[in-house]
Amino acid sequence: MNLHQFRFVQEAVRRNLNLTETARALHTSQPGVSKAIIELEEELGVEIFARHGKRLKRVTEPGEHVLKSIELIMREVGNLRRIGEQFSAQDSGTLSIATTHTQARYVLPVPVAKLREAFPKVNVSLHQGSPDQVARMLIDEVAEIGIATESLSRYEELVTLPCYEWQHMLVMPLDHPLARQEHITLEDLAEQPLITYHPSFTGRTKVDLAFAAKRLQPRIALEAIDSDVIKTYVRLGLGIGIVAEMALKDDGTNSDLLARPAGALFGVNVARVAFKRSAYLRNFVYKFAELLNDKLDRNQITKAMSSRHNDFEL
Repeated sequence: MNLHQFRFVQEAVRRNLNLTETARALHTSQPGVSKAIIELEEELGVEIFARHGKRLKRVTEPGEHVLKSIELIMREVGNLRRIGEQFSAQDSGTLSIATTHTQARYVLPVPVAKLREAFPKVNVSLHQGSPDQVARMLIDEVAEIGIATESLSRYEELVTLPCYEWQHMLVMPLDHPLARQEHITLEDLAEQPLITYHPSFTGRTKVDLAFAAKRLQPRIALEAIDSDVIKTYVRLGLGIGIVAEMALKDDGTNSDLLARPAGALFGVNVARVAFKRSAYLRNFVYKFAELLNDKLDRNQITKAMSSRHNDFEL
């Protein structure tokens, strides 16, 4: 048996058992993939896949156990490569970060700049997506570190640690009728058109749960993944915006909007940092995590990575 066979089996599962797509992804031939998988099955003495003719139909019960072992082996192969990279080039390489637009736009610029100061030979690759896409990029080893508010702690393959707390803010034009109201309630908001995040982004879950707890049906006029887009439509008078507080930096660009804290209405959100379980992390990955939160030091992360749990508090 060899790593090529393991890679073929792993990719076949990723491609929904489509050997043509598997071969295309691995830049080889479909008969070659099929032959390699059959040879591995013969050597192991079990069928990894159930077949209908030449087509793979499903993963067998012994195949599930084989896949788990292959996952461990390929993960350690990746770790071996990283160890080589770490010790051959201690202060250079590429840090791949998976995150959402809000984190990339408002939270990461300062930590990324500080990392570049500390490691000038390190390049940074930012991958933006939904929280579920961030998790998948970590699992597929497209990225080494992920930052998001939603979803990350749901994946057993990941270890997550809290990074910082934040609350939502209400934003509205200065002449909006509610701008003169000292205390704004959920009932008040339910009567207004609202502009906020797509359901899978930036703490939207807590917004929906808050309205549901009061048995209120909010009037969502527009959903977006970009805080700047939300603010743009608020300025056009389409409704009241609900945005993350980090999107309202005191830089003078939001002086035409009234901002009100909404933590009392929607609760506190926690942005989390995630790593793939048992992954080998290079020195500058630990440094970047510490730049996000100084409690995320190497010892804390190493302890979490070696634990059986996947969701931690600091």
